[in-house]
Amino acid sequence: MTTILLIRHATTNAVGKHLSGRAPGVFLNEEGLNQAQKLAQRLSNLPITAIYSSSLERAIQTAEPLADLLQLTPIINEDFIELNFGEWTNAAFSELQQQKQFQLFNSFRSVARIPGGELMLEAQARVINGLQKLCWQHPQQTIAVVSHSDLIKAAVAYYAGIHLDMFQRLEISPASVSIIQIFEETARILLLNDTGEIKI
Repeated sequence: MTTILLIRHATTNAVGKHLSGRAPGVFLNEEGLNQAQKLAQRLSNLPITAIYSSSLERAIQTAEPLADLLQLTPIINEDFIELNFGEWTNAAFSELQQQKQFQLFNSFRSVARIPGGELMLEAQARVINGLQKLCWQHPQQTIAVVSHSDLIKAAVAYYAGIHLDMFQRLEISPASVSIIQIFEETARILLLNDTGEIKI
């Protein structure tokens, strides 16, 4: 059994406004930096033996405070990089919401391909393959993976048996923690979208 903490990167100026995708140079803002520090304090007493991160700056910045406290070095793993949003990269949500393909992407996520980008099923296979590799590398250990909202939703949906077309029912907030224990024969979701505070 391996315990995996799935951590979404903290807040940037683009969150809720633009679809950053894999665009470089998207950094945490002041609120995000504070979230990353608080996240590190919340998790510093857990027996985390390794920290993996997407290669994007906002994920690395989120991983670093926890890594510093635990005296670990974040390991970059491209299995956990953001979904490839192709032609939608850096587009404003206000513009995308008017596009039929974007509406289809959000209602029929399992088969709607992003123009010039990735199919959600491909991204889900990528992140699950990455997590399963970590289970083989870290048996009986607790590890942290800093990634992105859609990738974490896809992983949670897979282990919970939720169809991808319904995964928008899951909320994954900035700097949130979701915990999954993965066994050889099953998986258990222990925590979902925990930010240390209750928001309704």
